[in-house]
Amino acid sequence: MSQAAVSLTALTSVVVALVAATVPAPPREVPYVPTPAVVVERMLALADVKAGDVVYDLGCGDGRIVIAAVKRPGVRGVCVDINPVRIQESRTNARKEGVDAHIRFVERDLFKVPLGEATVVTLYLLPEVNARLRPRLRAQLRPGARVVSHDFDMGDWTPDQTVTQSGSIIYLWKVR
Repeated sequence: MSQAAVSLTALTSVVVALVAATVPAPPREVPYVPTPAVVVERMLALADVKAGDVVYDLGCGDGRIVIAAVKRPGVRGVCVDINPVRIQESRTNARKEGVDAHIRFVERDLFKVPLGEATVVTLYLLPEVNARLRPRLRAQLRPGARVVSHDFDMGDWTPDQTVTQSGSIIYLWKVR
């Protein structure tokens, strides 16, 4: 290989490394932090989950929010998580509680899951993820659908209601 080709190869490697170092990679996963049971119940109460509702939990973790929701008569749920370990944990927990027949488990990026069936969407995501998700929620959810978020708001989308429970902030938005 000629000296010029070696120099060009080295220069290209340096440029690629510099570009890679300056462009942040999108977060693949939100860290898993379980929502306390008392906060789960308050989220579901705030959303007024009732018969006929389909509750989606985006970033479902161990499935506790959807499991609690489907224990209400006539409620169905969808657990969405990109992490296969979390989906398996959700399935196992739902089976133990005897409610797995009422839940669909989706191992997929939450930004690629269609949301049109949801009447309630629950979130415990990071603020930047909520901000990226907001346009999809507003575009895909039908009027009357409710969005409930544990601890993090949606930027300039003003919540319809905000409550605190055991040191956590819970936000509720109703899609219009």
